[in-house]
Amino acid sequence: MSEAERDEFLATERTCRVATVGAHGPHATALWFLWHGGKVWIYSLTRSQRWADVMSDPRIGLVVDAGHEYEQLCGVEITGRVAQVGEVPRTGEPVAALEIVEKMFSAKYFGGAAGGGTAPDGTAMNYDGKHAWLRLDPDKIVSWDFRKIPAGPDVATSG
Repeated sequence: MSEAERDEFLATERTCRVATVGAHGPHATALWFLWHGGKVWIYSLTRSQRWADVMSDPRIGLVVDAGHEYEQLCGVEITGRVAQVGEVPRTGEPVAALEIVEKMFSAKYFGGAAGGGTAPDGTAMNYDGKHAWLRLDPDKIVSWDFRKIPAGPDVATSG
């Protein structure tokens, strides 16, 4: 994917798969995410295995992918380190770095307008005392898009 295609893909896809490593080995989970400013923003449960893992080792791997048939497969893999942003758990204290992120996240997942969507409780974000923000600063980004591979005699097609 080009950088613009990658950014559009990450802006529109809703679920990522996050991999962390902890004392008991690897751990993978599916989560909602936001791609903004060249970084991945994750609103994570603070009492999760994922949170415990990244607090002791901030290295993380993340995949966002789409497609059902082989020739439709596309995705992005991002590796890097996460950093906690804002208070833990998040209570809504003003944090400049989260102002736009929370509006965009709320709009993406709770159906509000990009300038200020609302969570189920009517607020810009649902501060439930259980979640906090992690920001993934990418070290490496790899993307693929099999839709760009020309169909040839070796490619099986249904029909």
